[in-house]
Amino acid sequence: MNAAARMAVLVAVAAIVQVSIFAPVGIAGGSVDVLLVTIVCLALVRGAVAGAVAGFAGGLLVDTATLGTLGVTALLLTVAGYWAGRYGETTGRGRAYAVPLTIAVITVLVTLGGLGLHYMLGETVSAHRTLATVLPAVLLNLLASWPVNRLCRALLRSRAANPQPTEVQLHV
Repeated sequence: MNAAARMAVLVAVAAIVQVSIFAPVGIAGGSVDVLLVTIVCLALVRGAVAGAVAGFAGGLLVDTATLGTLGVTALLLTVAGYWAGRYGETTGRGRAYAVPLTIAVITVLVTLGGLGLHYMLGETVSAHRTLATVLPAVLLNLLASWPVNRLCRALLRSRAANPQPTEVQLHV
């Protein structure tokens, strides 16, 4: 199975697990967003374009499965996947803090972006309730990031097929 097929299966399984298992379960006021963690880890391994495509596909699966406003989750996860991929492309992927830092920052940004997007669409949303879940969500996503990152690296890392640059070179 090639890397694109493995990515598709990984995103589909993460979306199904997110909707069926983790979304209804709240821990300390927040819940694990295993799809977001998967997309960020995938984007750090494979790059910005792969992260954006995986974010769009996973978000569209979640939007259709939950019968939410179509495109909101897809838009948020597309941007999150692209940002994580760009961060991974422009910094050292092997740094110890890359995954936890990316997970924490993007969890906060996706939460705030979702709040703003729902507000702009005219939907009723509670800012207090949403902001109260940010810290537990960040902590739970950080806990989930270790096994998900190891799984993504094991399934998607292919040094011969996808050599990764060690630094960014600017040609002037």
